[in-house]
This record gives sequence, C-alpha cells and structure tokens, in this order.
Amino acid sequence: MHGSKIAWDDTVLPFQLDASDVRGRVARLDGTLEKILEQHDYPEKIEALIAEMALLTAMIGQTMKLRWKLSLQIRGNGAARIVATDFIAPTVDGEPATIRAYASFDKDKLADASSFEDLVGKGYFAILIDQGKGSTPYQGITPLFGKSISACAETYFAQSEQLPTRFSVSFGKSKIAGEGEFWRAGGVMLQKMPKASPLLKPAEGDAPVLVSASDLLDGDDEENWNRANILLDSVDDLELIGPSVSPTDLLVRLFHEDRPRVFDAQPVRFGCSCSEDRVRQSLSIYSAKDIAHMTTDEGDVTADCQFCGAHYVLDPRTVGFEAEGGPDGSGDRP
Repeated sequence: MHGSKIAWDDTVLPFQLDASDVRGRVARLDGTLEKILEQHDYPEKIEALIAEMALLTAMIGQTMKLRWKLSLQIRGNGAARIVATDFIAPTVDGEPATIRAYASFDKDKLADASSFEDLVGKGYFAILIDQGKGSTPYQGITPLFGKSISACAETYFAQSEQLPTRFSVSFGKSKIAGEGEFWRAGGVMLQKMPKASPLLKPAEGDAPVLVSASDLLDGDDEENWNRANILLDSVDDLELIGPSVSPTDLLVRLFHEDRPRVFDAQPVRFGCSCSEDRVRQSLSIYSAKDIAHMTTDEGDVTADCQFCGAHYVLDPRTVGFEAEGGPDGSGDRP
C-alpha cells in the first residue's frame, strides 16, 4: 500500500447506463497489482502484460457469483508463452475477491519483442469459469486477434458470447515524490446485451469468421452502443488510472446524458488458494512407483506454486494413493 492510496484503489465499480441499456465496470488496481507482481521477478514487458490481464480479470470477474472462479489465459508461440490470471469470488457478499497471476516466457525472444504480436505470437485467448463442486467448468476459446489483450477479450465476447464489449485501459509505473516506482492500472468496461443477429449464422459450408460488435447490433441498439463508445474514446489515461478523478466523477463526465447508475463496489486483493492439502490432493492419483520418480536426491517430493512462489516439501511416504495413512497423508509417520 502506498501513501497515495485512496478509497477507490483496488476496487471494481459496476454501473449501468439506463438510457442506453449498456452495463459496465470501472476498475482501479494499485496495491493489489503491486502485490501480484511482487510474487515474481518478471521483466517489465511481462509485467505490463500481467497488469493488463489482471485489470481485465477484475472487471470481467466482478460478475461472478459467490465462490465461483474465473480464469483468463493467453497461450501463444511468441515471447510470452502463457499469461494466466485467476479471480476467486468471495464467499460472503461485501468481502474482497482475490486475484493472482503468473506468466511463462522465452527470454531470448523477449529481448527482440517490440510489439504485442511479437510478445504473444499466434495462439488463443481463453476464459474458464469454475462454479465449484458438482458442476462442469465452462471454457471458451478464441484466436488471438488485435494489438492488445483488451482487443483479444473484445473479440472473445463478440465471437463466443455474442456480447458487444469494449475496454479502455491504462497501466504503467507511477512515481510520487518520496516513494519508489509502483504499478497502477485503471480501466472502463462497457457491455451491451444484444439481440440475436442473423449475421452470426454463416451459410452452410462457409468457414467461420471472427465477429465484431457491429455484427451483433442494428437500429437504436447500434446507435446507443456507438454513442457510448464515442464518449468512452474521450477518456484519457490519467482519468482511467486516477487517483485525482474518482470512478463516479468519471462516469458523470463521460455519460451524464445516459443517466449512469452505480452499484456496490467490489474490493479486490491479491490472494492465492494454493495449500499443502491441495498439493497432496493433486498427487493422490499417483502410485508409489510414480512418487518415487518424483522424489529428489534429498528424499523429498517438492512442489512450487506458479502464482505465489510457495514451496512445498513433502515426505514421499505420505503422498499418492498408496500413501501411509491414506492419500491425504493424515496417518502417523513411522
């Protein structure tokens, strides 16, 4: 937390434009983003990808029901092989949601990467929703398309969800007198519920094509959507990031004619759900022979969390489905 911390930092504010039938969120990440990045020692280019991804995750994740988990992933053949984030909804209304993130990258390719296309290459953007025990996780995938993660997310919503969606985001390192540099991010998400469009049904035998918001709307819906986007185009980076402009003031400045109505803000914090019990559970499918192959020269089974860097050291006799005392390792050790 920094001296510049204000009430709106690390929150997502949902809103609705009653005159346009457009819904959205305003998000600001400050200390939470710093905490996410502190778990790793990534180059600045990778940190920037995580900053944008975490911001999108916060805005999209705000709609998740209690206890649900939202995951965003980019997988490509560029310098950044994987960028992944999780949003875990709170168990009780009003409590903070938690976000975590990690990335895998090629150091050699990263040195020469000068554009988003260089960073991610060809691959896919995915959204996964886990509703908890007894449910089948939802997964949607679209090709990487555009010059930012935000553009990839817009394509995903148009293609997979048939929801016209727009993101305006800003992120970067900020420096205040007497303090070091730290990351801040802010953004606005707009989304309109469309009517079914005949343009989404290709003729028999036609190859599937990527869909944009203009394919989903017509008439007054299209006019209202276009107006909201034109208004959003007038926002500048400092308004998005804050802290001098509050989210409510920003909404009034941008959309006062559309009668913006706000709802309860969702606080977000860094948090990781890894634990020794989860590690044991993931190893419970392996036999004693498999566990022996995983055992280090020191006689331990080790595991590292990609999200928070936690390091677990386990006795191989207490893991796997042939473990002493059962696969949870709860039995007494000899």
